[in-house]
Amino acid sequence: MAFSEYKDIEDFKEQCGYTIDDVWYPRVTKIVGIKAKPALYRYYGAAPSFKAAQDATEQSAKEGTLVHETVEAALLGKDPEIPESVAPAVNAALSFIKTNHIEVLPENIERRIVNHDERYAGTIDALARIDGRLGVLDIKTSQSIYRDYGLQTSAYVDALKNDFEDLEERWILRIDQIQKCLRCGARRRVKGGNEKIAIVWGNPTQRSCSHSWSELVGEIELKEFPAWRHDFEAFLAAKKLWEWENEDWLKKIGYL
Repeated sequence: MAFSEYKDIEDFKEQCGYTIDDVWYPRVTKIVGIKAKPALYRYYGAAPSFKAAQDATEQSAKEGTLVHETVEAALLGKDPEIPESVAPAVNAALSFIKTNHIEVLPENIERRIVNHDERYAGTIDALARIDGRLGVLDIKTSQSIYRDYGLQTSAYVDALKNDFEDLEERWILRIDQIQKCLRCGARRRVKGGNEKIAIVWGNPTQRSCSHSWSELVGEIELKEFPAWRHDFEAFLAAKKLWEWENEDWLKKIGYL
């Protein structure tokens, strides 16, 4: 076998899937990771070094996990201490959920799911009712909502469709925090120690402004992803490619 990022079979199983009732299944997020991510490649290419980009990515992931865990704890009815570093994002998210009457089902927060027919598993962030409709609610802390998220959420819907007759919807709840320039309105995002300033290039004021930044404020975006079956076909194609890429490991553990 050529170079592998996995030390042995157990390492592969731990990093790539879940064992449920003594049966191993590949994880949804690992499967969709097979798809190319041009924006991520551009980010790495623009970084001072590979290590700098990797360090920032790891720090960003830690911050995202902190937001996830704090919001989910609050939705479970707990009274979590909200870390100051992510307080604007968390408080904005909780206010948004309350104001928009988003009903989250506590027993389906961070729920492990498995699709026995298609042989994969995953963990959903939550099931929720929005405007009376039931769907998968996936929390992201990214700077934007990407089409790729449709692959992941479609896999969750297909795994749960037999448990909930009215389950048809998918939403991405993007939770972020930014600063706004008090002079020109440009937006500044610092996540993982990586600064990114978003300006309107047709606006000469923003391009030449010596920015004066506000305090951090939460930024919330809710987007519905319709037509989950179309995305699920693409997910199954990604799964086939992932299985091809990892064929040797999967044969060793008896999955193939």
